[in-house]
Amino acid sequence: MLFSSTDIPPDYLGTRAEGDRRKAERRQQPRSGPDRRKGERRRAGLRSTLLAAAAVVLPHPVKPESLPSAWLRPPVPIVTTRIESVVGIPANHAYDQFIREASARYGVDATLIRSVMQTESAFDALAVSRAGAMGLMQLMPDVALELGVEDPFDPRQNVMGGVKYLRRLLNLYNGNVPLALASYNAGATNVAQYGGVPPFPETQNYVKQITRLVASSRRARTE
Repeated sequence: MLFSSTDIPPDYLGTRAEGDRRKAERRQQPRSGPDRRKGERRRAGLRSTLLAAAAVVLPHPVKPESLPSAWLRPPVPIVTTRIESVVGIPANHAYDQFIREASARYGVDATLIRSVMQTESAFDALAVSRAGAMGLMQLMPDVALELGVEDPFDPRQNVMGGVKYLRRLLNLYNGNVPLALASYNAGATNVAQYGGVPPFPETQNYVKQITRLVASSRRARTE
């Protein structure tokens, strides 16, 4: 079938009617909507990436309340220590400071205090006897309570309480050390009942041992 050029629209023949736009006259402004050119899309994507990077890198104000509370606390100094050597202290000198303090406060000879401590507990601050006596000076619970000793196993409290009690006994017997020691071991009632050191083997050995320790210590200091 034959067609004449008059049956075909002018656009299909590459011709335009008057007032029609030519290809070269297409508008130069970017199109909107889904028909944007690929170049415009790439540039828009690049701008978004640069703005996001700037928002992360560049400093910007932060409200304190928006931060975790742990971040707002002042830094805590860290101290590191190490033990390079350990020097052991003999048990009979581990509590010298407390012995000197108690001796000065209550006017009891330091050698006597040390000898009582050695005989009572062998310088064991955690010692407990079968009768319930506690600590270095072996204080009974009721005696410790009366002397104001809150923790009988605290070395300082125990020594201060024990020497305070020994001072009372020395005052009771006018400075007679054997009677004060007998009363410390067996109780003032038994000393009063027997009119002296009770005939109990434990108490008699107790008084003799402490007396011997005191004499030996004083002799060693003079030699």
